[in-house]
Amino acid sequence: MKLDSSISAVVTGGASGLGEATARKLAAFGVRIAIFDLNAEKGEALAREINGVFCSANVTSEESVDAAFAKARSANGQERILVNCAGTGIATKAASRDKATGTPKAHPTADFQRIIEINLIGTFRCLAKSAAGMMTLDPLGEDGERGAIVNTASVAAVDGQMGQAAYSASKAGVVGMTLPIARDLMSEGIRVNTILPGLFNTPLLHGLPDNVKGALAASVPFPKRLGQPEEYASLAVEMIRNSYFNGEHVRLDGAIRMAPR
Repeated sequence: MKLDSSISAVVTGGASGLGEATARKLAAFGVRIAIFDLNAEKGEALAREINGVFCSANVTSEESVDAAFAKARSANGQERILVNCAGTGIATKAASRDKATGTPKAHPTADFQRIIEINLIGTFRCLAKSAAGMMTLDPLGEDGERGAIVNTASVAAVDGQMGQAAYSASKAGVVGMTLPIARDLMSEGIRVNTILPGLFNTPLLHGLPDNVKGALAASVPFPKRLGQPEEYASLAVEMIRNSYFNGEHVRLDGAIRMAPR
């Protein structure tokens, strides 16, 4: 897909981290950007900077997502690109002992469900609604392409650490639905791919002490550093521009394989 001002895109989780870098990268090609996020202050500031539109969106809410797509399409027209970066995580063992009493306790099911709702169902909700919109567009080029979707999973989908049951399950679900959905949409000219980032320098890690971040960086085989959001954005753009890229999930991790803890 050729990227220029005739194309519009939606980036969920677009106010910071991987989503922000992707929004900036696409905007640099002239693409019209809609930023879906809950952080209105950061989202509106970025939208002003890249001449985009901010749409308040809670990916766990049908009504909120519908309203965000309506606002985005009113401002920029029907998107041909969706990049799903909205997500979160927790660190809780499936069962553990209370530190004070030693009493066994189970992982709260509600906490597990919340991560699935955001990371997996939220991704699917935005994907399905965006794909339905893309189906209304005229095909482009010799291949008859209508759109491209990029999802964000994690290396935790494959080698999750202790305490990551909820997070790993949610991201494994994103990986698992990539190929079936690419097949669902193949006759419509809509491609679907997923990136599995490793250890990236995003807001999720910003609160860690420097020595902890240094240890994490040292655990990466090469290069021995945290990934930069711009590197994620570069791969996302390649998945969008390269029309033969479809139905794939790709690790972007410096060759790391996560240890049990």
